[in-house]
Amino acid sequence: MITTTNILLLIAAYLLGSIPTAVWVGKYFYNIDVREHGSGNAGATNVFRVLGKRAGIPVLLIDVLKGLLAVKLAYINTDLEGTYRFVNLQLVLGLASLAGHIFPVFASFRGGKGIATLLGIVLALLPYAAFVSMGIFLIVLLATGYVSLSSMSAAVAFPLIIIFIFKVTVPSLIVFSVLIAIMVLVTHQKNIMRLIRNEESKVSLFKKNKG
Repeated sequence: MITTTNILLLIAAYLLGSIPTAVWVGKYFYNIDVREHGSGNAGATNVFRVLGKRAGIPVLLIDVLKGLLAVKLAYINTDLEGTYRFVNLQLVLGLASLAGHIFPVFASFRGGKGIATLLGIVLALLPYAAFVSMGIFLIVLLATGYVSLSSMSAAVAFPLIIIFIFKVTVPSLIVFSVLIAIMVLVTHQKNIMRLIRNEESKVSLFKKNKG
């Protein structure tokens, strides 16, 4: 249902997602635009790669929090709680924050791929399934060192996790989970080609922090 409240919540979720954490941290604390270095992506992974853990960890946490808080904005509309429409509102608000992260109004619409913000959305909607997916991410990362491959593995596994392990039957959540997998694969096309050519950069969880 389109109401003034829901429209305002949608705008708020987009603006929340638009906070360009990677860009602001790089510029204000390191005098660097991370979009001009490394992979050129305004996301936590590139911040880790370019600036190290001291910058990467807070960027990661804030980007996750953006997605989580955007979904929680739905609780302002108490009339819908406990209904399918409430779940759908949560999904829409989460997607608005994701759009904000990828196309941030505060950073010339040049954002990141949205993996961390997407994680926040999933944590708010399906926390147990999110933890299983995070486990897959960590296993693949520890085994290969590729963040991109780990992200894609976790995303592709997510629909299977919610359908076959947690028996989720809400149609909108199932569609959302499938769209997550497709979106992550689409946004990682360049990474896939680099993986095929064995040119993808690896990360080390244990390398010495910069600064």
